[in-house]
Amino acid sequence: MDRIGKIKEFLLANPKDNFLRHALALEYIKTGEEQEARNLFESILTESPDYIGSYYHLAKLLEKMEQTELAIGWYEKGMVAAKTAKDQHAYNELQAAYEDLVY
Repeated sequence: MDRIGKIKEFLLANPKDNFLRHALALEYIKTGEEQEARNLFESILTESPDYIGSYYHLAKLLEKMEQTELAIGWYEKGMVAAKTAKDQHAYNELQAAYEDLVY
């Protein structure tokens, strides 16, 4: 069974597991299923805005999909969430990616 299949199997037992959903989205990116990845990241962040790691990956994906304005918005939301969570490392990564895109 491939990685996507295995992750989906695990998700059957726990469909709202953000770690597994995030991992599945990353696998979708690897296989070129960008819209599936985007849908998963957006679902994670809508339901769990404190799941900081998904902001960066969603924004990077949107950059790749040439949706710059949406990417900027997700970087900004991620920076706010990281600051609220007092996650300085994530904040710095989001800020660096944001600045690379905007400036």
